[in-house]
Amino acid sequence: MCRTPPGYPQDNCDWISVTRDSFCLTEVGLAEAAAFRVSSAVLPVSVGGMVLLRPLAVLLVLVASELGVGGRARPRGRRQSCAPGGVPCARGPRPDGLSLPDLHCLPSFVNVSESQGPGTVLWSFSFNCSSHTPTLKLLQVQPPSTFFNPPSLARWQGLYVGQLTLSSSAQLDALAVNHYELQLQVTCGSDVTRGPLSVDVRRDPGHAQCTGRFVSPAGEVIQVPETVTPGARLYTLLPGLELQGAQVSITSAQDPPHFPGPFSINGQGWLQAPPQGLRGQAPKLFQLQVLVTFGRGRSCRGLLTVRVLPAPSPQVSFPERSLSVTVPEDLAPGSSVARAQARGSDVRYELLSPARGPLFSIGRADGVVRTSGPLDLARAGAELTTLQVRAFERLRPGASVQLDLTVNVTPVNRWPPRCLPALLLTQIPETRPVGTVLSTFTCEDPDSPGSPLTYQLRAHSAHGPASLRLSGLVLEVNASLDCDSPGACPQLTASLLVLDGGQPPMSTEVPVLVMVTPVNEFSPTCVPRTFRVREDAEPRTLLGSVVGTDADYPHGGIEYHAPGGPATFAVDRLSGEVRLLGPLDYEQQRLHRLTVLVTDHSQGLGPAQPRSSSCTMAIEVEDVNDHAPECEPPFQELTIHTSPGSGTEVTKLSCRVPQEPQRQAFSYSLVGGNSQGRFRLRGAALLHDDLLLGASLPEQPQTYELLIRVADAGPSTPHLSTTATVIVHLVPWRASTVATSTSRATVPSAMTPLLVTHTEPFWQPEPWFVVLLTVTGALLLALGWLLSRHLWGIQGTVGSSEGFIEAPRMETPEAPGSIMSLQHFDGRAQDSRTGGEFLFNSRSGAWRWL
Repeated sequence: MCRTPPGYPQDNCDWISVTRDSFCLTEVGLAEAAAFRVSSAVLPVSVGGMVLLRPLAVLLVLVASELGVGGRARPRGRRQSCAPGGVPCARGPRPDGLSLPDLHCLPSFVNVSESQGPGTVLWSFSFNCSSHTPTLKLLQVQPPSTFFNPPSLARWQGLYVGQLTLSSSAQLDALAVNHYELQLQVTCGSDVTRGPLSVDVRRDPGHAQCTGRFVSPAGEVIQVPETVTPGARLYTLLPGLELQGAQVSITSAQDPPHFPGPFSINGQGWLQAPPQGLRGQAPKLFQLQVLVTFGRGRSCRGLLTVRVLPAPSPQVSFPERSLSVTVPEDLAPGSSVARAQARGSDVRYELLSPARGPLFSIGRADGVVRTSGPLDLARAGAELTTLQVRAFERLRPGASVQLDLTVNVTPVNRWPPRCLPALLLTQIPETRPVGTVLSTFTCEDPDSPGSPLTYQLRAHSAHGPASLRLSGLVLEVNASLDCDSPGACPQLTASLLVLDGGQPPMSTEVPVLVMVTPVNEFSPTCVPRTFRVREDAEPRTLLGSVVGTDADYPHGGIEYHAPGGPATFAVDRLSGEVRLLGPLDYEQQRLHRLTVLVTDHSQGLGPAQPRSSSCTMAIEVEDVNDHAPECEPPFQELTIHTSPGSGTEVTKLSCRVPQEPQRQAFSYSLVGGNSQGRFRLRGAALLHDDLLLGASLPEQPQTYELLIRVADAGPSTPHLSTTATVIVHLVPWRASTVATSTSRATVPSAMTPLLVTHTEPFWQPEPWFVVLLTVTGALLLALGWLLSRHLWGIQGTVGSSEGFIEAPRMETPEAPGSIMSLQHFDGRAQDSRTGGEFLFNSRSGAWRWL
């Protein structure tokens, strides 16, 4: 870092101690340079009044920046200030590694000569930024200029060196701008420092340059009339040329007869007309090579072309100096536009501007302006053309006059508007919302591109006006679309009428066809129902129908399924009829639930998935009386003694329906064996009446075989019944008898009833065979009955029985008079043919009719 050696004032920057890792640049006099005391092995270098202190081991390239590009001296800045409040030219390293000068302590301005060219170094400095990559920017230049390059930044020996130079377009001119204000910014990590730099441009009397169009390769063209005054000023080459001490001369030859006299340039840079004037020289061109010489061997060359214009002749004239005509755009090439007619002798015509235009030409002898090509308004500038027509005498071309002819081209409506698409054919599903964009039209008028057009939407179907709308050039859906009723799925037909604004108006009609397609948007529905069926219903019995509805059209495409439902019921796939397939049992299950799945088909277009829903059907089983009552025990044998009085209870029946324990109402009636009317029933109780009117008490024991019919009395139909057998042995009353006693003999209840099963094969014959078989069977049945009457003692074969045969647990005597013989029978049954009941012995096979 730069520091002041011991023993010297702290504000004296002329004594600098430079270490190997930093350096300092300051401006001192040459006499003071000899008094420098150098420590740490430094080398003083004096360049143009500037002293650079560098380590002996290092040679800085900043010498080049001190010398400038090409060995020119660097522009001198102000001497660095070290007054209190300032800082040295370089600081020691900061914690972030930054060691850079504050820009307010750098030179505040730089003087530069206007003679300096591109690449000149205006300012350079160095700093240390070891922890980051620094940046150096030129933020702005006032007044704005491109004469300054962006600052360059290079790394050398661990330091960063920045330079500001003139750009390749730099042309400093103190007379134009003599002061520039530059704003610079140095960034090292998060440390940003900004500062101004003023550049003053000094006037250099020895610097001069040629400016103006005459030094360009094409030179300068000067038009002067032939009536110009001899020696008059025609042109000024360089303003202020007399201040620069330049010498100007015409180097090209000006020999007659082409030149009437020599042109001249005075000390002020004025081009003057020949002393002889220019009359009669129209329309000649005079080219002059000009040499401008400055001091010290500097010069520049230029070209001046003098065009002599003829003066108006009083003999040639137009009635009007300007003329305007209007022609249509569709004029064919060669058509007449206008006629320029001038007064004069043997007048000829030519177009001065444009001399050889692509649109118009003029007849040299008749002055008729004609079209030379199609007047296409699409070409830029074709709608208005100004022609300069020159009329002159054939023998005296200098005698001429000009006419300004303005041609206005009006558009002609030749083509109708063109639109894309030219035909709109599209389809949309019915579910598209209002505002859906169907298409965007692009229309243009070929006759006048960019001109406004008028659009109208015309509907050709009943649904069109409300269903479509035109928003600008966008065709949109205007109403909800519906295909869920017969004939409601519309085809929207319309047309877009496009009109232009030309004359005559022309139009284009774009056909529009929008096909609305149905969509399966609703799921079918069905109403849950309850079906009732008797438990004895036969298979294929119709229980009812499931009615499904679908809001989508067509409404009838519904199928019915009962997935995973009970096998007892079936649902027809198309009609939805629910039928019975198997037997029902009220006692086992009174309520069945059947879930029916309804699925729609043939709604909508495309591969849309069908929709489905389900509903539950309740099937209630109605009770049918299919179980007869059973009495426990089914067979009783009792012995009673007669006694005076009446209403003696013999026994009380205990009957029930095991399959239906809730059924408790029964009716009881004596249907057999009560021949003398000695017994009666009071509910389930069997009573014996001892004294009857006109009847005497029995003297001998008697046996009564009573048949009691037990039937259910509930609301269920049919009413089934069973017959209980009670054998009563009536013993006459004796005086020695103390009381009436009753003894019972019942069949043990532990005996298991017998189950007889009979299976019949089913065969369906022809109708005539059924009639014949019926008649034959009736005859055989009658014959068998007659034979059975004669063969009473022969055991008959018990006919087959269907269903369940009751097997009461009881004993029956062989003869009414034998009590003990009843124990030979242990069951009772009913003959399927005659309907008569009989007792049987399951072990021996003996039986007896009741």
